[in-house]
Amino acid sequence: MLVTLKDILADARDNHYAVGAFNVIENVMLRTVLETAEAKEAPVIVMGLAADLEGAGWTYIAGLAKLAAEYHDIPICLHLDHCYDLDVIAQAVEHGFTGVMYDGSSLPFDENVNMTKAAVDIAHPHGVSVEAELGHVGGSDLAETQHVESVLTEPDEITKFVELTGVDALAVSIGTGHGVYRSEPTLNIERLVELTQATDVPLVMHGGSGTPDDQVRNAVANGITKVNVFTEERIAMFRGLKEAAKIDRIDPLPEDQFGPIRSELSALIGEKIELLSSDGRAALTIADA
Repeated sequence: MLVTLKDILADARDNHYAVGAFNVIENVMLRTVLETAEAKEAPVIVMGLAADLEGAGWTYIAGLAKLAAEYHDIPICLHLDHCYDLDVIAQAVEHGFTGVMYDGSSLPFDENVNMTKAAVDIAHPHGVSVEAELGHVGGSDLAETQHVESVLTEPDEITKFVELTGVDALAVSIGTGHGVYRSEPTLNIERLVELTQATDVPLVMHGGSGTPDDQVRNAVANGITKVNVFTEERIAMFRGLKEAAKIDRIDPLPEDQFGPIRSELSALIGEKIELLSSDGRAALTIADA
């Protein structure tokens, strides 16, 4: 069943677990994420990036996700990840996304507020939840051509930001980074505790890939309710691709080609769901929605 980001995170906030948020590009990824989540009886967030939604991506990704959500008996949020364009926010709302993220984290505070509030004004009248980012989660871009340092979220800004924008979830910077880590991160849990105490809005961790499990558990125990994963998905699928390439047949069957990729990805998704303690939470999340 399709639910909003606000609904899927409400129970997580109250009961100190987090919901896994996984980027999907096409059917192999979407089906693997949803089937694994259902097997784990876990709520799940499937995400698309604007670059992957261009052209027919809006129809294929959003259309497949909405149709699949009707089939599965778990809470599913269809979420637009890292968007910098209000026109794209409007497109996501039009195509049935139930959550959108406007990322103004690289903007000055006041401009971030104004642009995020504009995104809220587009989404909320249609019942669509909005995630924003305060502070800045750095790391590498998808092409690994740029590396940006993180800027930690300030506790004294968070209450004002939430009040002025009306956002439903907030990505915070506590020491994670996007892409493959250059060195092992050390999360600032003391800062996270301050942020959690400053707002009732569910907090989000970007850069969940590669963050040590013990630090992820600690972050979830102290207020993180959504953890984004994409880099580790790509790593897992590449392992599967290399395994599939060993097939000694000129015309391998599709299930033999995609099977190892799905297997590696499913194992990762299952591990993340258990790490976040969202396994077995599907029915309770639905009841609380």
